[in-house]
Amino acid sequence: MSRNTIMIAIGALCLAALITAALGLYRPFSYLAAGVILAVVASAATEQNDSELSLEPYTGIVAGLGVLFLIGLTGIWLTWDPTVTEYEYVLGLPIPTLIYFAFIWFLPLGVAIYYSLIFDRIGSEEIVEEIVRDARRKQEERTYPLAPDRADRETGGPDLVEVSDE
Repeated sequence: MSRNTIMIAIGALCLAALITAALGLYRPFSYLAAGVILAVVASAATEQNDSELSLEPYTGIVAGLGVLFLIGLTGIWLTWDPTVTEYEYVLGLPIPTLIYFAFIWFLPLGVAIYYSLIFDRIGSEEIVEEIVRDARRKQEERTYPLAPDRADRETGGPDLVEVSDE
């Protein structure tokens, strides 16, 4: 999947979210907004690998966030009703609020913390060095407008050129 395709998909999700919000369809809007969040996280987590985008080490966290958002939003919309004035309380919170905090905030935060703790096993020094080596190799293959020329890098600086007033 190319980066343009991913960006078009994110743009389409955003447009659909704007339309549903304008129409007052807040339940579909919340799912579309969660989809936008997941798509942005997934696209930010991808790495270029021979012109194909790969989510290898991030698949678990993106899938986990997707499941938590789906459970959380579904739980909220099944238990919340704006016409109800009294709710059942668990741990001092109304059930929809507890579901909101648990599945939209606390569990995703726990997943992110857990992922950061196990990252050493996922992103070991060898993997990081390989990524840096690949990035350097790709940078050496291309020329960039503001980067010094190879001759400049080899000699330590740009050659001085005299400019005449003519």
